[in-house]
Amino acid sequence: MADIHDQFDTILILDFGSQYSHLITRRCRELNVYAELMPCTQTIKDLNFKPKGIILSGSPYSVYDADAPHVDPEVFSLGVPILGICYGLQEMAWNMKGKVSKCDHREYGFAQLQVSKSGSGSVDALFEGLGDEMQVWMSHGDQLSEMPPEFHIIGRTQTAPYAAIAHDSKPFYGIQFHPEVTHSPLGKQVIGRFVLNICGCAAHWTMEEFIGKEIARIRQVCGPKGRVIGAVSGGVDSTVAAKLMHEAIGDRFHAIMVDNGVLRLNEAKQVHEMLNKDLGVNLTVVDASDLFLSRLEGVEDPERKRKIIGNTFINIFEAEAAKLEEQAEREEASGASSKGKIEWLLQGTLYPDVIESISFKGPSATIKTHHNVGGLLKDMRLKLIEPLRELFKDEVRALGRLLSIPEHLVQRHPFPGPGLAIRILGPVTRDQVKILQLADNIYIEEIRKAGLYNQISQAFAVLLPVKAVGVMGDKRTYEQVIALRAVQSEDFMTADWFFFPADVLRRISSRITNEVEGINRVTYDISSKPPATVEWL
Repeated sequence: MADIHDQFDTILILDFGSQYSHLITRRCRELNVYAELMPCTQTIKDLNFKPKGIILSGSPYSVYDADAPHVDPEVFSLGVPILGICYGLQEMAWNMKGKVSKCDHREYGFAQLQVSKSGSGSVDALFEGLGDEMQVWMSHGDQLSEMPPEFHIIGRTQTAPYAAIAHDSKPFYGIQFHPEVTHSPLGKQVIGRFVLNICGCAAHWTMEEFIGKEIARIRQVCGPKGRVIGAVSGGVDSTVAAKLMHEAIGDRFHAIMVDNGVLRLNEAKQVHEMLNKDLGVNLTVVDASDLFLSRLEGVEDPERKRKIIGNTFINIFEAEAAKLEEQAEREEASGASSKGKIEWLLQGTLYPDVIESISFKGPSATIKTHHNVGGLLKDMRLKLIEPLRELFKDEVRALGRLLSIPEHLVQRHPFPGPGLAIRILGPVTRDQVKILQLADNIYIEEIRKAGLYNQISQAFAVLLPVKAVGVMGDKRTYEQVIALRAVQSEDFMTADWFFFPADVLRRISSRITNEVEGINRVTYDISSKPPATVEWL
């Protein structure tokens, strides 16, 4: 069975824990080259594909630390080009008998890289056509102090004599700066030189290419009779996944939306009308709000909420699949249908979900478990099919447009699978859900009225487990607090808070405190990601 590595040239990025690792992946994909992030502990013998090239990321570690993460030495025998970035440069040099030492002081900020020329006046392939010098971004406490044998200098800065090196005969390169960040203006071109010119990758990674190949893959996976049941929430991810599945196998796909009791105001009704009217997707809505809320009763820990909701989702889907299967068997027995058995469960998992749910050695600790990655039952009968698993959010939106999904659906802000349960910081009750539904609805309504919705990547309200004193009319009040969150982001791996006009915030606050019983104070979250996450839980 063909997978994505058979269909697209792949750059493998080995993550040593840098906060920038996902940006390396993004830059490669912006060059229309598929790139995949894996832990630095990935062994070559267990790799099920051969990449066209490998990039070693940065890291908060020092290569000489006792607990420092190290790459499988077989990486250097794979016969593909390798680019080491910051720690990746030091790791490559350390493996090849160079010396890495602590800097006199941590170097963090801009630097000017002087590109070194050979005796014939030419520059190395990594910097060819990029000029004699470039501004770069440094972020390190160690640097190469002694070159490994058979390497030569291809670039230096005032404080880093070995800021860029290359092997004399092998396509191995190391750079001390970070080309993946926007602070290195020519950084994307440097990555492009490596990925396109040195590795020779074909720039075929586009959603136009992906869509046809993924539909063919889905048909191959499901076979001529296999049926799929779909986890649909009405969000961008599940909507695109559902439409893609419908394009691939038609009426053998049956979408199910579970009303878990923690959806937005009138969400179930709106999603049912939206998917049927705009997309023609066969959708069943299951009201399981009582079951979810009973299982969430008294639960405050966010990870427990995610696990409970993820497991309950699977319970319900399996029950619904059984009902549909029984119905199909009766139809087939009567000669009315020849549909096969339901074997698959569709989920709209995205690549950032996967990245954030994996803890690499030393690197990126698990930030939070996503319900559709870490909340699944171990004994689940249905097999998962996740056609968007390799995609970032902007790629999913581009795919949605190619599938002729209306723009108002494509641009819809993300909504987490666990819903308002992780936006209620405390126990989840019907009363708490109602308060948050009303506040969130006012917030989004005012954002749309102000014409700001499409400028914001995600906006939502959070109900805090604290009370504050207030005055309403002539009476003293002691009621709960709503926090508003709005961010701008390209890929949701990093995000900046949205700068609202003061009059818009004033109007939102006034409406919430006047119209939502139980709220007397509204705050606005001005935290970026990192250090915060987009969601509060």
